[in-house]
Amino acid sequence: MSTPENDGRTVGHTDNSIFIDAGIDHVWRMTNDLPTWPDLFTEYAEVEVLAQTGSTFRFRLKMHPDESGRVWSWVSERTLDEERHEVVAHRVEPGPFELMDIRWSYAPEGTGTRMRWVQDFRMRPEAPIDTAGMTERIDANSKIQMAVIRDKVEAAARHPEPAR
Repeated sequence: MSTPENDGRTVGHTDNSIFIDAGIDHVWRMTNDLPTWPDLFTEYAEVEVLAQTGSTFRFRLKMHPDESGRVWSWVSERTLDEERHEVVAHRVEPGPFELMDIRWSYAPEGTGTRMRWVQDFRMRPEAPIDTAGMTERIDANSKIQMAVIRDKVEAAARHPEPAR
Protein backbone atom coordinates (compact mmCIF):
# COMPACT_ATOMS: atom_id res chain seq x y z
CA MET A 1 0.00 0.00 0.00
CA SER A 2 1.43 3.36 -0.92
CA THR A 3 1.81 6.00 1.71
CA PRO A 4 0.49 9.44 0.80
CA GLU A 5 3.08 12.15 0.88
CA ASN A 6 2.74 14.46 3.82
CA ASP A 7 2.19 17.68 1.91
CA GLY A 8 -0.08 19.18 4.54
CA ARG A 9 -3.27 18.09 2.77
CA THR A 10 -5.77 15.90 4.54
CA VAL A 11 -5.63 12.17 3.98
CA GLY A 12 -8.85 10.29 4.65
CA HIS A 13 -8.63 7.15 6.74
CA THR A 14 -11.27 4.63 7.77
CA ASP A 15 -10.85 1.42 9.72
CA ASN A 16 -13.86 -0.86 10.06
CA SER A 17 -14.28 -4.49 11.02
CA ILE A 18 -17.09 -6.95 11.55
CA PHE A 19 -17.45 -10.41 13.06
CA ILE A 20 -18.81 -13.00 10.62
CA ASP A 21 -20.03 -16.27 12.13
CA ALA A 22 -18.42 -18.47 9.48
CA GLY A 23 -15.04 -20.11 8.98
CA ILE A 24 -12.22 -18.06 7.54
CA ASP A 25 -11.91 -20.16 4.36
CA HIS A 26 -15.62 -19.68 3.60
CA VAL A 27 -15.46 -15.93 4.28
CA TRP A 28 -12.28 -15.57 2.20
CA ARG A 29 -13.73 -17.49 -0.73
CA MET A 30 -17.04 -15.61 -0.84
CA THR A 31 -15.65 -12.11 -0.34
CA ASN A 32 -12.86 -12.50 -2.90
CA ASP A 33 -14.97 -13.98 -5.70
CA LEU A 34 -15.05 -10.80 -7.82
CA PRO A 35 -17.71 -11.90 -10.36
CA THR A 36 -20.22 -12.36 -7.51
CA TRP A 37 -19.70 -8.90 -5.98
CA PRO A 38 -22.94 -7.49 -7.47
CA ASP A 39 -24.75 -10.16 -5.42
CA LEU A 40 -22.62 -9.57 -2.33
CA PHE A 41 -22.59 -5.73 -2.22
CA THR A 42 -25.72 -3.62 -2.63
CA GLU A 43 -23.88 -0.78 -4.43
CA TYR A 44 -22.23 -2.64 -7.33
CA ALA A 45 -24.14 -3.36 -10.52
CA GLU A 46 -21.34 -4.98 -12.51
CA VAL A 47 -17.80 -6.33 -12.18
CA GLU A 48 -15.64 -7.01 -15.21
CA VAL A 49 -12.34 -8.80 -14.61
CA LEU A 50 -9.92 -7.23 -17.12
CA ALA A 51 -6.76 -9.19 -16.32
CA GLN A 52 -5.32 -11.68 -13.86
CA THR A 53 -1.64 -12.25 -13.18
CA GLY A 54 -1.18 -14.84 -10.46
CA SER A 55 -3.14 -13.58 -7.46
CA THR A 56 -3.47 -10.01 -8.78
CA PHE A 57 -6.72 -9.02 -10.45
CA ARG A 58 -7.40 -5.85 -12.45
CA PHE A 59 -11.13 -5.20 -12.76
CA ARG A 60 -13.74 -2.57 -13.55
CA LEU A 61 -16.49 -1.87 -11.04
CA LYS A 62 -19.73 -0.17 -12.03
CA MET A 63 -22.13 1.14 -9.43
CA HIS A 64 -25.90 1.31 -9.67
CA PRO A 65 -27.06 4.73 -10.95
CA ASP A 66 -26.99 7.51 -8.34
CA GLU A 67 -29.86 9.92 -7.57
CA SER A 68 -29.13 11.88 -10.76
CA GLY A 69 -28.86 8.73 -12.90
CA ARG A 70 -25.07 8.83 -13.23
CA VAL A 71 -23.25 5.48 -13.22
CA TRP A 72 -19.87 5.68 -11.49
CA SER A 73 -17.19 3.30 -12.71
CA TRP A 74 -13.48 2.77 -12.09
CA VAL A 75 -10.67 0.26 -12.50
CA SER A 76 -9.07 -1.25 -9.42
CA GLU A 77 -6.36 -3.78 -8.77
CA ARG A 78 -6.43 -6.36 -5.93
CA THR A 79 -3.64 -8.66 -4.84
CA LEU A 80 -4.69 -11.59 -2.69
CA ASP A 81 -2.38 -13.22 -0.16
CA GLU A 82 -4.41 -16.26 0.84
CA GLU A 83 -1.73 -17.62 3.17
CA ARG A 84 -1.79 -14.43 5.27
CA HIS A 85 -5.51 -13.79 4.59
CA GLU A 86 -4.82 -10.25 3.39
CA VAL A 87 -5.77 -8.29 0.30
CA VAL A 88 -4.13 -5.08 -0.85
CA ALA A 89 -6.00 -3.00 -3.40
CA HIS A 90 -5.82 0.39 -5.05
CA ARG A 91 -7.69 2.28 -7.70
CA VAL A 92 -5.91 2.36 -11.04
CA GLU A 93 -8.44 4.88 -12.40
CA PRO A 94 -8.97 6.91 -9.24
CA GLY A 95 -11.62 9.28 -10.66
CA PRO A 96 -12.39 11.95 -8.04
CA PHE A 97 -9.80 10.35 -5.74
CA GLU A 98 -6.20 11.47 -5.94
CA LEU A 99 -5.38 8.14 -4.34
CA MET A 100 -7.34 5.23 -2.87
CA ASP A 101 -5.64 2.33 -1.10
CA ILE A 102 -7.53 -0.43 0.67
CA ARG A 103 -6.34 -3.31 2.82
CA TRP A 104 -8.67 -6.17 3.72
CA SER A 105 -7.65 -8.61 6.41
CA TYR A 106 -9.28 -11.70 7.86
CA ALA A 107 -8.55 -13.30 11.22
CA PRO A 108 -10.07 -16.29 13.01
CA GLU A 109 -12.07 -15.15 16.04
CA GLY A 110 -13.92 -17.60 18.25
CA THR A 111 -16.37 -19.53 16.07
CA GLY A 112 -15.97 -17.19 13.11
CA THR A 113 -13.90 -14.61 11.30
CA ARG A 114 -13.08 -10.93 11.85
CA MET A 115 -13.06 -9.11 8.49
CA ARG A 116 -11.39 -5.69 8.51
CA TRP A 117 -11.20 -2.95 5.86
CA VAL A 118 -8.65 -0.13 6.21
CA GLN A 119 -8.96 2.60 3.58
CA ASP A 120 -6.60 5.53 2.96
CA PHE A 121 -7.48 8.10 0.33
CA ARG A 122 -7.37 11.72 -0.70
CA MET A 123 -9.84 13.56 -2.88
CA ARG A 124 -8.76 15.69 -5.82
CA PRO A 125 -9.12 19.42 -5.15
CA GLU A 126 -11.75 19.66 -7.93
CA ALA A 127 -13.79 16.68 -6.66
CA PRO A 128 -17.44 17.38 -5.76
CA ILE A 129 -16.74 16.40 -2.11
CA ASP A 130 -13.70 17.05 0.07
CA THR A 131 -11.65 14.41 1.87
CA ALA A 132 -13.33 15.01 5.25
CA GLY A 133 -16.79 14.62 3.71
CA MET A 134 -15.75 11.49 1.84
CA THR A 135 -14.27 10.04 5.04
CA GLU A 136 -17.68 10.31 6.72
CA ARG A 137 -19.41 8.82 3.66
CA ILE A 138 -16.99 5.88 3.29
CA ASP A 139 -17.04 5.15 7.03
CA ALA A 140 -20.84 5.02 7.14
CA ASN A 141 -21.15 3.02 3.91
CA SER A 142 -18.46 0.52 4.95
CA LYS A 143 -20.50 -0.34 8.04
CA ILE A 144 -23.63 -0.84 5.91
CA GLN A 145 -21.88 -2.97 3.28
CA MET A 146 -20.06 -5.07 5.89
CA ALA A 147 -23.37 -5.88 7.61
CA VAL A 148 -24.95 -6.89 4.29
CA ILE A 149 -21.94 -9.06 3.46
CA ARG A 150 -21.96 -10.62 6.94
CA ASP A 151 -25.61 -11.59 6.58
CA LYS A 152 -25.11 -13.10 3.11
CA VAL A 153 -21.92 -14.98 4.04
CA GLU A 154 -23.47 -16.36 7.23
CA ALA A 155 -26.60 -17.45 5.35
CA ALA A 156 -24.49 -19.23 2.72
CA ALA A 157 -22.44 -20.93 5.46
CA ARG A 158 -25.65 -22.22 7.10
CA HIS A 159 -27.11 -23.42 3.79
CA PRO A 160 -24.26 -24.44 1.47
CA GLU A 161 -25.14 -25.28 -2.11
CA PRO A 162 -24.99 -29.01 -2.84
CA ALA A 163 -21.93 -30.21 -4.75
CA ARG A 164 -22.55 -30.87 -8.42
